[in-house]
Amino acid sequence: MFHRRSMIALTALALALAVPAVTFAAVAVNPTPPKTPAFIQQAIDNPARSATQRARDVNRKPGETLSLLGLKQGDQVIEIASFGQYYSDILSPAIGAKGKLYMFDMPYLETRTAPASRAFVTTHPNTEFKVDKFDELDYPKGVDKVLIVLYYHDLKPNKVDTAVLDKKLFDALKPGGRLLIVDHKAEAGSAWRDAGTIHRMGVETIVQELTAAGFRQIVDSNLLANPTDDHAKMVFSPDERGHTDQAVFVFEKPR
Repeated sequence: MFHRRSMIALTALALALAVPAVTFAAVAVNPTPPKTPAFIQQAIDNPARSATQRARDVNRKPGETLSLLGLKQGDQVIEIASFGQYYSDILSPAIGAKGKLYMFDMPYLETRTAPASRAFVTTHPNTEFKVDKFDELDYPKGVDKVLIVLYYHDLKPNKVDTAVLDKKLFDALKPGGRLLIVDHKAEAGSAWRDAGTIHRMGVETIVQELTAAGFRQIVDSNLLANPTDDHAKMVFSPDERGHTDQAVFVFEKPR
C-alpha cells in the first residue's frame, strides 16, 4: 500500500513539474509570418492612404508585422507614439467599426504633430487621440493589442519611466493580449547608451524590461533585419533612414 501511494505521489509531482513547460512556450525565433489576412491587406491597399505612406510599405512590411502580432477585426488597440499616422491609417480600417484605436502622443509634440492627429480622428470615428506623458496616463482596460513602433528608444530620453509605463500597459491588456515592439538596433549590450543621440538602443534591454513587467516574449523576428546596417550611425542620416536594422518583438500578457 505504501509503495502504491508513493508511486501515485511521485506521478502527481512529475505532472505538476511538467505544467510550466506546457504553459510557457518557447519564444518563436524568426518565424515565417502568417499569410496577411484580407482585412489587413485591404487596409494597406486603401487608396485613401497617401502616396508617401504607401511608398514606405516595402521597407516597413506592415502586413507581415501586423500578422505576427495577430491583429483581428474588432480589436481594441492602444498605439503609443501615433504621430505621423503611418500605422494608425492602417489600423483604423483594419479593426473596423467594432474595433477601437486609442492613439497617444507626448506633450512635446502638441504643436508639431497633434493638430494632424486630431484631424485624423475627425475622419476616423473608431479612433481617439490624447496628449499626455506616457507614464502618467490612465489607459483603457481590457484592450487586445498595444503597439510601440520605433519609439521605445525615445522613452527614457523624454524622461518616461519605462518600468511605470510597461506596468501600465500590462494592466491595460486583457489576459492573452499582445504588445508589439519595433525598434532600431544599436550595438548589442549597449542598453540605453545611444538612445538619446542616434535613436538606437540595445534591444536586449527592451526584452529585460518588459519581462520584468510581467510580459512573456512570444516572437523575436528578423522580418525587418538589415545585416549590413551600421549600428553606430544616426537613424535619420540620409543613407540610413528607412533601412535600419530593426528588432520586431511580440510579447503577451499571460492568461
